[in-house]
Amino acid sequence: MATGRTHRPATRSRGIPEATVARLPLYLRALTALSERSVPTVSSEELAAAAGVNSAKLRKDFSYLGSYGTRGVGYDVEYLVYQISRELGLTQDWPVVIVGIGNLGAALANYGGFASRGFRVAALIDADPAMAGTPVAGMPVQHTDELEKIIKDNGVSIGVISTPAGAAQQVCERLVAAGVTSILNFAPTVLSVPEGVDVRKVDLSIELQILAFHEQRKAGEEAAADGIEPPAAAKQQRKGPDGDVPAVMPA
Repeated sequence: MATGRTHRPATRSRGIPEATVARLPLYLRALTALSERSVPTVSSEELAAAAGVNSAKLRKDFSYLGSYGTRGVGYDVEYLVYQISRELGLTQDWPVVIVGIGNLGAALANYGGFASRGFRVAALIDADPAMAGTPVAGMPVQHTDELEKIIKDNGVSIGVISTPAGAAQQVCERLVAAGVTSILNFAPTVLSVPEGVDVRKVDLSIELQILAFHEQRKAGEEAAADGIEPPAAAKQQRKGPDGDVPAVMPA
């Protein structure tokens, strides 16, 4: 099986928009569920509903892959699974390192979905000397002093950062200097990277703040519809440079 260091997906060179790339995993998840149920074909409407998008957008996305389906039949499920997996680079092995093995890092290490999607956790790395050698998810944690050697020996091009915010940028710089070109960042901070390095940020607290904003708005709308004074939380505002903004909106 090929490794992630020598083969990279061709989505950019083929001109697939980033928004489409972001939806491909949603389609793949829905298609995989269909495949597991031995469903041979699926219509664009059915697949769009399963993926949570509209069918016109799905058909446009698939046109970038050169897949147009068959009128009256739909899309071949197994072929689409292969086609999307190929575009996402999931038909090859991608070794990944996780840096920062606290509660979140340990949870990520124990996540079983990586291997089934083509991502092999090659190493778990932490700065705490007391963690060195400690088994997590059946793998011994290694010290950050070994980071560069680990990346070179395993041909790693994808790194996951789950350190505290204060350590994330330094870890990022070391990963990039060692040859990592894609980073998944769970640390609550914005990373600065050179051109050619891709960063995806996952911030659970921001997602919760956005949900809180919507809950607050719904509470206000329901109260207004019933002719009731909105709850204090729904009325609370703070001053921003452009006037009043909701108190729970992320900075």
